[in-house]
Amino acid sequence: MTATTDTLPLPSAAELDGLRAAIGADLPAYLEDLEELVNIDCGSYTAAGVDAVGRWVAAFATELGATIEHRPDPAGRLGATVVATFEGSAGGTRVLLIGHMDTVFDPGTVAERPFRMEDGVAYGPGVTDMKSGLLAGLYALKAIIAERGGLPFERLVFIANPDEEIGSPTSTPHIRAFAAESDVAFVLECARANGDIVSARKGILDLRLVVHGRAAHAGVEPEKGRSAILEAARIVEDLHALNGRWPDVTVNVGVIGGGTRPNVVAERCSLEVDVRATSRDALETAEAEIRRIAEAIEVPDTTVDFEPMARWWPMEKLDRSGRLVQHAQAVAETLGFEIADAVTGGASDANTTSGLGLPSLDGLGPIGGNDHAPAEYLEVDSIVPRTTLLAGLLLAIAADPEVAAWRDERVAREAGGPDPS
Repeated sequence: MTATTDTLPLPSAAELDGLRAAIGADLPAYLEDLEELVNIDCGSYTAAGVDAVGRWVAAFATELGATIEHRPDPAGRLGATVVATFEGSAGGTRVLLIGHMDTVFDPGTVAERPFRMEDGVAYGPGVTDMKSGLLAGLYALKAIIAERGGLPFERLVFIANPDEEIGSPTSTPHIRAFAAESDVAFVLECARANGDIVSARKGILDLRLVVHGRAAHAGVEPEKGRSAILEAARIVEDLHALNGRWPDVTVNVGVIGGGTRPNVVAERCSLEVDVRATSRDALETAEAEIRRIAEAIEVPDTTVDFEPMARWWPMEKLDRSGRLVQHAQAVAETLGFEIADAVTGGASDANTTSGLGLPSLDGLGPIGGNDHAPAEYLEVDSIVPRTTLLAGLLLAIAADPEVAAWRDERVAREAGGPDPS
């Protein structure tokens, strides 16, 4: 049920109108900025392009009054994580905003299909996922600062990370560190195509199973061989049979590689597996069953290595995250539209913050769809209302006594004192 404006502390209708007017006046600048950012090739492994976006974000945030840190990838392969910190009055709420700068697209994609707008829809690589979300965060902060003369928080940290599309390997330690010192987290992925925001996401386990067998001449003495491919085939069938065993758990073997020649019994075969679940317990249960399947050897003398590659615990809808959903719905109602919250199968940095127990909400950017595809699009008419929604949501949680109680609990933990709750 949509929360009513009577049940939550909210910005006034007049203040929301002021935010909407300011953001609407900035729409031409927003679209110019969107075109500039979309027209940078910035796939996760295109570090120069990601860093170009990072410098742009840093410059914008600096103009708003932030202190900037560029935290480089220790391995030197990826772009730097940009941390923009806005300091405010002591005793207020601490907020973490997260948006990613990278896309899934290879160098040259911009030349093939640069930014364009047609019939109220914007297209281009990363236009939805998530250049528009980055801009929504920045323009929402700009509007609040213009209306209020500053941000009503003790501290707001905006992390623009370079590697979300490959699991945030270098930025996750920074996200975790700031999440531990924050009271709420908002992730700026775009809203679902139907306008839903995101309160829960499946967790993901990416793993590799490597089957080791014994090579032999397939025509002369096949009996001396132990086929890794044959054992892998058994594992694939058993893994796919797990689908449907538990609600909302999926298992998919997406990549297989093995063998050298048709006349050689395969000595090695690898399987790359995607496992997803809506709860931590379900993900752990599925992982345990996959380990059992891998160990249930049927081809004699073969062995299987179980290699977890990456793991994101589910973004489960925490009770306190439900409070954030109510705020978002109440602000939207005041602005004249309705929103619902949804569960989605893809992971984001909200999995990390929620997994730490931090109240988190995602899908707070404008409305778009076809992420990761050539037809990726953004509804231009959604930019102003959704950016205003984000700005109003930030102001609402700054005024909420219940969120202030979460802050007091954090302060007590940091001081090592008793939990005030």
